[in-house]
Amino acid sequence: MMTKLQVIEQNNQRVLTTNQLAESYGTDNRRISENFNRNEKRFKEGKHFYSLQGQEKHEFLNHTQIADGSKNAQILYLWTEKGAWLHAKSLNTDQAWDAYEMLVDDYYEVKNQTLNTSQLSPELQMFDGLFKAVAKNELETKELKQEQESIKHRLDNIDSLDTVGDLQQRLNAMIRRYAQGEGIGFGQAWHDFRANFNTAYRTNLKLLMNNYQDKHNLKSLTMPQYLSLVDRLPDAIRVADKMINRVDDAS
Repeated sequence: MMTKLQVIEQNNQRVLTTNQLAESYGTDNRRISENFNRNEKRFKEGKHFYSLQGQEKHEFLNHTQIADGSKNAQILYLWTEKGAWLHAKSLNTDQAWDAYEMLVDDYYEVKNQTLNTSQLSPELQMFDGLFKAVAKNELETKELKQEQESIKHRLDNIDSLDTVGDLQQRLNAMIRRYAQGEGIGFGQAWHDFRANFNTAYRTNLKLLMNNYQDKHNLKSLTMPQYLSLVDRLPDAIRVADKMINRVDDAS
């Protein structure tokens, strides 16, 4: 369980120091730095991280009063939500994925703040109510538009896979699409899928497959075959779809 994090912001968005990220993911600063150096071309400043040094770093530390030892770093790296996702993907441990989900829900997702209007005059209360109604309508319209765009994007992704066969074929095609987007081998892509599936459904896919194979005395069993036999292909498609969209979002 993660301890309560000190809230740190840069450019009006929440970020984490390397120390905070390492502690949350159950690793150390050296491993975070290695991940960054090994995959530097995937990390984009302003999107996945911010780097501060010199006077800019000094002023930032004085303003935020970070209490985790980050002031000793020559360059202060601040990781955005998308940067944290790339590190979780690189570490690929249960603790890192679990911590990432908690960070998204409890840290990066800024909670809506409510304004206490009980002491406002009736006139100001009327304008406040009108303002909230307009803001609520704009927010709902924006969310609806984003949802429609997201659905269209996902449908376009699936349509571009050019699959006419069953769900097993579609799943294979989606994993190939993911492998191409990540620039990795097909086997590694399946490994990533298994890790994401295990995290999403709190299970151990490899163990389940082995037990099923032993129970039914099967000489061989592929992952798509197993998922089909136990009616979990729709769940697998959802996981693969999220993987593809995360690759697109990170690019």
